[in-house]
Amino acid sequence: MTFPNPGNPYSFDDFLEWRNCADYYQEDPFFQKIIRYYAPEEWPSLDAAAKKLSPKVSLGWKKLAEEAAVPEKRPYIMHYDGHNHRIDRIVRPLETLTLEKEVFCERLFSSATTPFEKLVKMYLIYQNGEACVSCPITCTEGMVALLEQYADTPELKQILTHCKEGINGEFAIGAQYLSEIQGGSDVPANLVEAVEENGTWRLFGDKFFCSATHADYAVVTAKPRGSEKVALFVVPSWLEGNKEKEIRNSYTINRIKWKMGTSELTTAEISFQGAIAYPVGPLDRGVANVTGIVLAYSRLTVGITSAAFMARSVREAKEYSKKRSAFTLPIKEFPLVRLQLNRMETMSRQTIAGTFKLYEEFLKLEGGLTKSMNADEPVDMKQKRFKIRELIMLQKITSSWDCTDVLRSAMSIFGGHGVMEDFSALPRLYRDAAINELWEGPRNVLLTQIHRDFQRAASWYAPADVIKDILKDGDKTVISRLQQEAIELVAHPSLMMPDDKTLEICDRWDRFCHELTHAFQNLALEEVEKS
Repeated sequence: MTFPNPGNPYSFDDFLEWRNCADYYQEDPFFQKIIRYYAPEEWPSLDAAAKKLSPKVSLGWKKLAEEAAVPEKRPYIMHYDGHNHRIDRIVRPLETLTLEKEVFCERLFSSATTPFEKLVKMYLIYQNGEACVSCPITCTEGMVALLEQYADTPELKQILTHCKEGINGEFAIGAQYLSEIQGGSDVPANLVEAVEENGTWRLFGDKFFCSATHADYAVVTAKPRGSEKVALFVVPSWLEGNKEKEIRNSYTINRIKWKMGTSELTTAEISFQGAIAYPVGPLDRGVANVTGIVLAYSRLTVGITSAAFMARSVREAKEYSKKRSAFTLPIKEFPLVRLQLNRMETMSRQTIAGTFKLYEEFLKLEGGLTKSMNADEPVDMKQKRFKIRELIMLQKITSSWDCTDVLRSAMSIFGGHGVMEDFSALPRLYRDAAINELWEGPRNVLLTQIHRDFQRAASWYAPADVIKDILKDGDKTVISRLQQEAIELVAHPSLMMPDDKTLEICDRWDRFCHELTHAFQNLALEEVEKS
């Protein structure tokens, strides 16, 4: 029985004590099992690196991320200084600047950091949300991968060194400016123009979604004058000696966008007015290198980020359910709550298992995804590249979709407190996750691309064979059913036809791709759990 008590003694202190001291790595034995399974030879060094990094991430960096996320500290732009000089200064809080510097000093892209060490560290770091570091990390990773393949001039080699190893202790940050107002995902429709003058390339035109606007360098798409082909360039934000003077490289930042999520990170509209740019790779291969290198890494990261968000939300929801009581019982005792938590945990685990499995296959792929254009390449290698390319897109759309579901469920475990932004980080992670659904290709665009890819490859990689290879050693009944579905759906001429039959096919294709990805993730989870 309960009786009136004006001095209600209830508090959340026991939950807060746990949460404020929780170590992301030590509290996650399943993630430790993932590392042991996918990187057994590196396990001792990876375990040591994670144990060293995790207290920073879980305690100090978590606090910085949360303090920087309050509305009054949202970044803004200062277009002019007090002497009427155009500077376009991105003003960010000290917490963000401190966090960013410390994270990039981890040397994630150094030659001394193995790919799996980088992945483990990113997974831990991403549990704190965007925090104005997640997107810059991903963009820098894509730039490094691009330059490692194509840096053939002193300028590009210097930029690569600046990003990977740092210069005088300062590590460069990369960005990607691809989208234009007429169509974000329609890169071939870009109108920004690249003009060569006496051996120097300059860019003219507008980009509409430019995240990590504070970065030192950006990968930018543009069409060389007189060409219909898109080329890739790296554009320094400041030329040598001008960063301290705040003189930008012949471009202006017109405005900062007001976004639903990733609010600590600026996304801007930019006008290039003759910015000096360095071409990267063949001028007629810009789209191929964007999709095969830059976007491949970004889309892989969506899987890692989604898994990280889910892991944190499940961990906190489970602990809260132990400490929060209602109707005289801890809420974890209620069957519907237990069911909800079990579903969330399964989704979280299958996502991280699938992410690591795909990442392992990606690392083993000699030459990455861009070699797939080589007509002389053996068919079996073309098929491997194709399978991984499609899996990257499938994982991107599925994991980002599942992430918002898991976060929404986690918030509901907290009841009304689940949407209180000063009570929990979950609402912020939820808004960040919603951005991931759109970032690097919204669901409808990637579903269309995957369908088109399956059709184009059908003569040398039948849809049924793609399914068989994706679900290798899986349940034969599931494989057979998905093979039949794939054959029928891919046979439909196009997802762009405005008729009722196409609408039906689109609905089935959407559900099919989700189910196929979950089947791949479940296989990965089964492999880990049996190990």
